[in-house]
Amino acid sequence: MNEQAIFELLEQHKNQRGIDNWLKVHGEDFALTSYGIGLTVHRKLAKQIGRNRELAQQLWQSNNYDAKVIALLIDDPKQITKAQAEQQVEQLHGGFLAHVFSSCDATLAKTSFVVELLEEWIESSDEVRVRCGYGLLYEVAKWKKKSAPDDQYFLDHISNIAQRYKGQPTNVLMAMAGALLAIGGRNITLNTAALELAREIGPITFSDTCDPMDVAKNLTSDSMKKKLGIR
Repeated sequence: MNEQAIFELLEQHKNQRGIDNWLKVHGEDFALTSYGIGLTVHRKLAKQIGRNRELAQQLWQSNNYDAKVIALLIDDPKQITKAQAEQQVEQLHGGFLAHVFSSCDATLAKTSFVVELLEEWIESSDEVRVRCGYGLLYEVAKWKKKSAPDDQYFLDHISNIAQRYKGQPTNVLMAMAGALLAIGGRNITLNTAALELAREIGPITFSDTCDPMDVAKNLTSDSMKKKLGIR
């Protein structure tokens, strides 16, 4: 598929309700346009398109939000470089694309250098990089492969979050909370440590229309208990 075919595909899946909401939130002068498509459909389309490095680079240059999301989902993690990651993190429109860029099963999280990169970004003075660093930590915490970091690695990050969460901007705090939730879902030991901190942090209000994010509630849910074998 080429760039024109992708835009035709996006046009076929446009959502007027999503477009109306986009304009209501961002206005007509926002730097990016949108077809109002949700992430579930983005993922479906990306799977249909398949990995395509050249096409991903072309779509990333677009001023359309949906095309950029597709670009992030179809890029080839084996060909992504740290230089590219550093360039793209500067092009997230003030962090607007940070969530898809760093989490949501992000392609960037499948690169060979992801652990090294997340460590660097978490220590950055740049808010968007910090947010993306914790987004990548969320993805790494979901790994089931043998090469995944050990429990001590994640315990150290729980301690790191405990020392830093106070006074953080909401977007960074939400990224920290997401990482904490994923870490706490790995095993009982990490669940116990993550839950203690989650209760200290408490529910996080991030929107006037959505319920606060309550990591402690999620870490003690029936589904989590079943997953970890907690009675």
